[in-house]
Amino acid sequence: MDLDDALETFILESRELLEDMETALLAIEGADDKSEMVNAIFRAAHTIKGSAGLFSLDHVVAFTHVVESVLDKVRGGKIALADKLVVLLLACGDHIGSLVDSVAAGEHDGNAELKAHGEPLLALLRVYLDVPKAASGPAKAAGNLPTVGTGQVQRINGNTANADHWHISVRFSPDVLRNGMDPLSFIRYLNTMGQIIGIATVTDGLPNAEQMDPELCYLGFEMAFQTKAEKAAIESVFEFVRDDSRLVILPPHSRISEYISLISLQQGEAVRLGDMLVRCGTLTPQELDMALDAQSDEPSKPIGTILVEQGSVQPEVVEAALSKQKLVKEIGAAESKSIRVDADKLDQLINLVGELIIAGASVNLIAHRSKVIELTESTSKLATLVEEVRDSALQLRMVRIGATFSRFQRVVHDVSRDLGKDIALVIDGEDTELDKTVVEKIGDPLMHLVRNSMDHGIESAEVRAACGKPVQGTLKLNAYHDSGAIVITVEDDGGGLKKDKILTKAIERGLVDASHHLSDSEIYGLVFEPGFSTAEKVTNLSGRGVGLDVVKRNITALRGSVGISSEEGVGTRVTVRLPLTLAIIDGFLVGVDKAVYAIPLDMIEECVAYTAEPGHDYTNLRGQVLPFIRLRKLFSVPGKPTKGENIVVLKHAGQKAGLVVDTLLGEFQTVIKPLGQMFAQSKCISGSTILGSGDVALILDVPALVRQAMAKSGQVAQEHALVD
Repeated sequence: MDLDDALETFILESRELLEDMETALLAIEGADDKSEMVNAIFRAAHTIKGSAGLFSLDHVVAFTHVVESVLDKVRGGKIALADKLVVLLLACGDHIGSLVDSVAAGEHDGNAELKAHGEPLLALLRVYLDVPKAASGPAKAAGNLPTVGTGQVQRINGNTANADHWHISVRFSPDVLRNGMDPLSFIRYLNTMGQIIGIATVTDGLPNAEQMDPELCYLGFEMAFQTKAEKAAIESVFEFVRDDSRLVILPPHSRISEYISLISLQQGEAVRLGDMLVRCGTLTPQELDMALDAQSDEPSKPIGTILVEQGSVQPEVVEAALSKQKLVKEIGAAESKSIRVDADKLDQLINLVGELIIAGASVNLIAHRSKVIELTESTSKLATLVEEVRDSALQLRMVRIGATFSRFQRVVHDVSRDLGKDIALVIDGEDTELDKTVVEKIGDPLMHLVRNSMDHGIESAEVRAACGKPVQGTLKLNAYHDSGAIVITVEDDGGGLKKDKILTKAIERGLVDASHHLSDSEIYGLVFEPGFSTAEKVTNLSGRGVGLDVVKRNITALRGSVGISSEEGVGTRVTVRLPLTLAIIDGFLVGVDKAVYAIPLDMIEECVAYTAEPGHDYTNLRGQVLPFIRLRKLFSVPGKPTKGENIVVLKHAGQKAGLVVDTLLGEFQTVIKPLGQMFAQSKCISGSTILGSGDVALILDVPALVRQAMAKSGQVAQEHALVD
């Protein structure tokens, strides 16, 4: 992997880590076990910082280091993760995302604008750090030093702002002088590798003067040491006294994050914990051997616990290694199941499959005309294989809608605070799958609907309390499959739409005639008209009459539909119906005279023989009234109907309508081709497809047909009521 590929991997992984970090921050308030989420947030910041350091992205490292320091205090229980801090950390995550985006744009050194944007955030973070001034000298630190045998070693000047140094704690063997070794010689040698910036002599082991043996060493030393050397090199200084002395070497704070980053970047098969720690440099082979010897006495004790107890490795490093070990095992299990593929390559595959289907239909037609049995059987088998290839190719483009829904956790969190409202988001159906293209294009319409529900739908806490409602409002997002389509609902428990107010506004604007009777759904549908708004004041979210008309236009462009149901004082539900895919579907061909039309097979309930009284546009379907539309009349096809007409029973959104056609031509794999701009305003047509003969067949817009049939039947019923 070259440097550019590695940098691209860093950018992708950083964005994924930031998404995970945001998700955890938003979910932590309602979590039972917050510690694991805090650890996950901390690890995300650690990994981004460490990886950025590998590419010398100092501006990313500098900002993330402060975030990491605050998170470390949260993890240690020194700071409570209150709502105010969550908001700050979310803003910091956004800023880190901007820094990563600038790296992706080629600005590896950052820019002044981003730096200026980050300064206020850093100032707020430093309030939580509340760093005390550095101690004046090593002697002041001596009071905090551990006695011989204490498991936890504290740093000299460990609380200072610049305490980013190695800390060496050594307790020489009492016989070190008898063995011909001078303890001071080891300390002097350390100065050749770096600089001892602080030293304290530990005298806890000194006996009374009358009991003192001049040939024994009773002293220990605590040293603050600055060097570029690795831990193994520092340990080698004490090689000749290592077996008889107690030596603990603590890395600088910056090295801890580097070790964690190196652990996260380790590739290959799962390895043992000790080997992983040695590989990243936080543990030396000698320290590992000591820990393994200790484990042989207590086999049930985990090696990680022993390493932490003997002071060889920090707890957060062991935790990161254990997490990496688990992740490597999980990735190893799933590695053969998933790979990254460029989206453009998938689109090209779908296009080629579409062309294959068209060519296969042509071959199938020729085979039937030739009446060669062997050729017909072969083409039939080929058609089956092509259909399986089609299904597999389409499945590659199917993605879960959960990622799109998750975006709104942050939106609800931020917008509810801007509005001064308490709103909870409930998500269902996040595992529902649909075409990648649909997912990409539905995000903005859903954003409009969610923001509109929060601003106009859900009332303030005072109003809700006065109405006897829970102070916290609820916004629900749901997705499920229905009749070959995906249904997405945005529902709130707010005040609902005021039907009379909407109708009055529509009459004032001349959108409807005052004498015309409208159903509830038609009245609610008026809010999707361009520029329509009943808001009494304009806010930064809505009220300008811009948005819902765009929502409807974008959804219609996806061959979808949108509707509203509402009850005043109870809430509002917006229902969006979208096709599962925009590429290839199972279709059913019907004919009117010489024209051929395709209907999505999932939207067909059944086909029945035509029966109806003359002059009526409805029939009796097993005791139920079924309104229908004559396709010949709809498209002004010349000529008289054939004697054996059929009714195709269509279903959409819980409603049924019939379509009267001349002939039923059977199922057909339909490759959807978009209509040109010239036909953009054509009603009841959603696209076109190419038949095996090379002719073009129009794809009927079933939702539009059903709505038209239901509207027509409602109008007839109203006329009958007026006559009566």
